[in-house]
Amino acid sequence: MTINTEANGKDLKVTLTGRLDTTTAPELEAELSKYNNAAENVVLDFATLDYISSAGLRVLLGEQKEMNKKGGSLVVKNVNDTINEVFEITGFSDVINIER
Repeated sequence: MTINTEANGKDLKVTLTGRLDTTTAPELEAELSKYNNAAENVVLDFATLDYISSAGLRVLLGEQKEMNKKGGSLVVKNVNDTINEVFEITGFSDVINIER
């Protein structure tokens, strides 16, 4: 997986390419933790993300909790049909703001 981050003040955009799974989830978690003190608005762009596993979902849930603590926002954008189905089945579509 490739992670591209763009930080602008309190806004953070993270673009993911490839697979967010057991192997790569710790990389995303570490990258997000670098910005947790400053970022209040996090956008995850999944336009080029092919797959997400339960490990990836765990990272998203952790980031959502972090944003809730500080009154920030987390938005997941450009979700493909396969990943959207995972969000629907797991109930994540009710917990995380998803923009297709």
